[in-house]
Amino acid sequence: MLFKRGKRSRTAHLDVFDSPSPVAYPRVGVVVPRYKRPVVERNLVKRRLREALRRFVLPRLEAAGRNVDVLVRARREAYDASFAELRSELEQWVERRWSRASSSS
Repeated sequence: MLFKRGKRSRTAHLDVFDSPSPVAYPRVGVVVPRYKRPVVERNLVKRRLREALRRFVLPRLEAAGRNVDVLVRARREAYDASFAELRSELEQWVERRWSRASSSS
């Protein structure tokens, strides 16, 4: 559902969808398609994304009082990205998406 109603943003390795949340706190989800890769590689990408979301994205959304649902979908290129690259992209997404939204409000 978030794929259809959410606003999509693209980074070099990720598609990020966000939409207002019906609950009073931000929520995140991760989708990592197989792309004919072994399960070990897929799980590594999922762990990296979950950790970046937990440590860097959720605290910023909570501090800003944003009640949003965020869905991060890994693109094929994400399998070759390091944790630092994925974290940096998500941090830049938060700054770009929510600093723009708060300035236009």
